[in-house]
Amino acid sequence: MSAHSMTHSVESTNIADLLERILDKGVVIAGDITVKLVEVELLTIQIRLVICSVDRARELGLDWWNHNGGADRLPAGERLALAAMDERLERIERALGAGAVSAEQRSAAE
Repeated sequence: MSAHSMTHSVESTNIADLLERILDKGVVIAGDITVKLVEVELLTIQIRLVICSVDRARELGLDWWNHNGGADRLPAGERLALAAMDERLERIERALGAGAVSAEQRSAAE
């Protein structure tokens, strides 16, 4: 009996090539989690994960690290509404005696 060598029809790819391909093209993973109790929806979580290179992320407009979390790209009305919510939260915390935390302190903590 002669020994036959096995041949694979699929070209082998090492992990570095695979990672380079994923980072170049990008991968999107999406999913929704819904929690219901007796047909009443209590919670819905939408998960969106994008895996790509920094250059590819910039092409897609996902360069939040250059734009203060995107807050500076909000329309003026939304920025004002966000500032009003921060002020309201501070008043509520003071009223509850929880030790109000300023918007600057919250930003620094993030």
